[in-house]
Amino acid sequence: MNIVRYNPRFRNVSNRPLDSLFDRFFNDTFDSTVGSKGGSFSPAVDIAETEKSFELELALPGMKKDDFKIDFKEGTLTVSGERKFTDEEKEVNYHARETRYGAFSRSFYLPDTIDDSKIKAIYEEGILKLSLPKDSKKELVRTIKVG
Repeated sequence: MNIVRYNPRFRNVSNRPLDSLFDRFFNDTFDSTVGSKGGSFSPAVDIAETEKSFELELALPGMKKDDFKIDFKEGTLTVSGERKFTDEEKEVNYHARETRYGAFSRSFYLPDTIDDSKIKAIYEEGILKLSLPKDSKKELVRTIKVG
């Protein structure tokens, strides 16, 4: 007896003809919300901290620099924008489209030690990189003497 990992997308495969399995693979295994022409999505983000700053990288391929809106208000950094779907007429028959389209917005609550006047954003090779420098004058911990 073999142990086989359970996959709910292929339930009762033994009762289906082989053609049906291929149809199911090409039609059902992909997330139906992916590749939609409207709606919204949430881009993947990597967050790192160095001694001098926080670094954010948002995966947003296929966009232009002007497609982004970045706001900082009351300790919250919000990155938003929209990836527009262009329905170009091409001689292409897609089996799947996993690129997400539509509006997006991600908010990040930042510590008080961020120097908001020095926040920088760069968009390269489909990655929006944000550098959030720490203000060395703002202390995270301070000791208060009891008088």
